[in-house]
Amino acid sequence: MSWDAIVVGAGPNGLVAANRLLDAGWSVLLLEAQPDVGGAVRSDRELHPDFVHDTFSAFYPLAASSPTIASFDLEQHGLEWTHAPSVLGHPLPDGSWAVLHRDRDRTAAGLDDLHPGDGEAWLRLCAEWDRVGPHLIGALLTPFPPVRHGLGMLAALRHVGGLDFVKTLLTPVTELTSERFGGEGARMLIAGNAAHADIPLDSPGSGLMGLLLAMMGQDVGFPVPRGGAGELTQSLARRFRANGGELRTGAEVVEVLVSDGRASGVRTGDGERHAARRAVVADVLAPTLYTKLLDPAHVPDRVRRSLRAFVLDPGTVKVDFALSGPIPWTNGPALASGTVHVADDVRDMALAMSQVQAGAVPAAPFMLTGQMTTSDSTRSPAGTESFWAYAHVPQRTVRDAGDDGIRGVWDHDDCERYADRMQARLEQRAPGFGSTVMSRRVLGPRELEARDANLVGGALNGGTAQLHQQLVFRPVPGLGRAETPVRGLYLGSASAHPGGGVHGACGDNAARAALAHARVDAVLPWRKS
Repeated sequence: MSWDAIVVGAGPNGLVAANRLLDAGWSVLLLEAQPDVGGAVRSDRELHPDFVHDTFSAFYPLAASSPTIASFDLEQHGLEWTHAPSVLGHPLPDGSWAVLHRDRDRTAAGLDDLHPGDGEAWLRLCAEWDRVGPHLIGALLTPFPPVRHGLGMLAALRHVGGLDFVKTLLTPVTELTSERFGGEGARMLIAGNAAHADIPLDSPGSGLMGLLLAMMGQDVGFPVPRGGAGELTQSLARRFRANGGELRTGAEVVEVLVSDGRASGVRTGDGERHAARRAVVADVLAPTLYTKLLDPAHVPDRVRRSLRAFVLDPGTVKVDFALSGPIPWTNGPALASGTVHVADDVRDMALAMSQVQAGAVPAAPFMLTGQMTTSDSTRSPAGTESFWAYAHVPQRTVRDAGDDGIRGVWDHDDCERYADRMQARLEQRAPGFGSTVMSRRVLGPRELEARDANLVGGALNGGTAQLHQQLVFRPVPGLGRAETPVRGLYLGSASAHPGGGVHGACGDNAARAALAHARVDAVLPWRKS
């Protein structure tokens, strides 16, 4: 049987692409190598039968902001968003907390208590973002170049200082926060959000990332799907099947077939061939597509050369905990936060990130953590907490900056030692934390990749988010759109613009490119030959 389109990979981007093509009236086959859909948006009960843990990602401000995700009315297919009492907290060494709320006035009041004047400075920054932010988000989540949102942003810049605000967006977060705020609390809220990506905090692009996530947290929160992260991708899968799409799991694609210079289908690991009349969309890493799934004869030399410089983002060690009670944070905030960042100050955070960039396992890792039962009461029994923490590690380790002898091979011993280091850091901010741990699971780079082939070496972002590999440079210079050198083949993964994050834009861009080319082919049939 042949299909109008075949989508390779049922992560969020693949599911988005499949739904978009199906909505256009195409017949679509979606193939996934894992036993279930979801990619890096899945949940499980492996650690404890009464606890739901998000296997990979957990909080979804980008999904909640994404016009792509909104266009599918996933609430009609079982998706329900829920929120923690506050968005994000950062415990400081003196026992105080910086807390981000969906109410900006509440955020500002808390920051002013920490350092007088920072509340007013926060609200000024929010007012500037109100003008520019919607256009900036729109530009990031649409194909490059973003003409409509680009024009809107140019118009908005007149009201926020013009080039001065452009400079703000390009300023490293270490400088941006020290220029705008006098206290460490406000600085940590923005710098901590910047550290969700792998951009060094003293590099251009980090300030934009920090502002984007902090302001988005106030606008839409850091919501989670009720019942587990997997409910987001399961709702996409339910919609796809309900509308007539064909979805097969346990079906690993090992080759993209090309006939007369055009993608004509795929071959799976069991030797079965599936024909595609119009398009193949690949929700896979760019190096995987070009060096493993395509015959080298179909990959131009310039692409092959450029891919040698393709940079993955750092690896990850993620630790899941089943806790018998709430985390005993020192002076925990009145409104508990779903996301909690752990670092002493901006310098401490920047040091951990710079150590990773230099190939060193951080001695004091910067940690992102998630209180999931606080965010969604269905995740574990009343009075307990489903909790996780993750920290980045080098893709290639040259030394351990700590004293535990971690080698960077990320076998069982390395992972457990790093998890112990992370847990010890949690104990500093929450004395007695260890006594609440009923069970713990450590997923190192190897385990993450085994559960999702796109997470090579534990990289979560589909490639570095640094400026040299964004926009027209993503995945390589000259291929800044979903199109590939093979006609009818489209890259729809986080390796394509706009990159990592659960927003679906990469898959949507690929699907829309396929539809646009099909319309042109219908008018100019000679293009098909």
